[in-house]
Amino acid sequence: MSNKKGSGGGIAKIAEPFVCGGSAATFASCVIHPMDLAKVRMQLFGQLNPGKPVPGFSNILTSMIKHDGITSVYKGVDAAIGRQMVYGTARIGLHRAFSEKLKEMNDGKPISFVMKTLSGMASGSIAVCIGTPFDIALVRLQSDSMAPVVDRKNYKNVFDALTRTATEEGAGALYKGLAPNILRGMSMNVGMLACYDQAKETVAKLLGDPMTNGPALTTQIGASCVAGFTAALFSMPFDLVKSRLMAQKADPTTGKLPYTGVADCAVQIFKKDGPKGFFSGFSAYYGRCAPHAMIILLSIESITTGYRNTFGLS
Repeated sequence: MSNKKGSGGGIAKIAEPFVCGGSAATFASCVIHPMDLAKVRMQLFGQLNPGKPVPGFSNILTSMIKHDGITSVYKGVDAAIGRQMVYGTARIGLHRAFSEKLKEMNDGKPISFVMKTLSGMASGSIAVCIGTPFDIALVRLQSDSMAPVVDRKNYKNVFDALTRTATEEGAGALYKGLAPNILRGMSMNVGMLACYDQAKETVAKLLGDPMTNGPALTTQIGASCVAGFTAALFSMPFDLVKSRLMAQKADPTTGKLPYTGVADCAVQIFKKDGPKGFFSGFSAYYGRCAPHAMIILLSIESITTGYRNTFGLS
């Protein structure tokens, strides 16, 4: 009987970072979805409307509500949830699992920022390889209504976007933009998770928080604010390239795609807009990225505490 209980506790312990991380990521994604939608549209506006000034964050959302109703700001939320259940669960769960293993190897002492960075890069790249098809579906759903009426796909939901993309363009299309997505995932994990872990230790020392029963709320808020900014700053250029590669469509006359790959996309952005072009729509991206990171990092502590109490874990 005790063996069975011990076995269940062992499984619960192994699953903890994945269940708690995925739950926090999904919750945060639902909250900030309208901001994520505006961010993608701001990034794609320059591609679809060359030479025209990019509209502001609030103008995009206001225009969507005016023309398509309030529900339009949650277009593609099913894909966002599916993506976080796969990608969010993997990237946060793997980072926590890797970090804990590294701590064990370091005799239980806090690991260096370099080790945290390596953990974030490894977990981010693995998670992206698993979750990219849902990312493709999400970008397609969010950008479809920006296209001319005759060119719209009118996807019904995330599964329709996945199946039609694979059927019409081949299974490889579900991994379009994988390279920049891996770079984005690595930079996002370093900026958000590795920097949060490091900032948490620094803020705790400044505030005199012993963190005996986990970090105090003030420590969590301070560290999550730092992580929200670094996550946006590190990942923005890669996110822009990723969005443009995933949303690109072949020219109806020549049959050629606007970009041949990551390097070509980056070069074209640089030639047209200069270095600042890689941070086009940063206000919306930060407005989406920082709250998303903060919601995840603040809620995951509470979710983890509840999870441990439920399963009697230390």
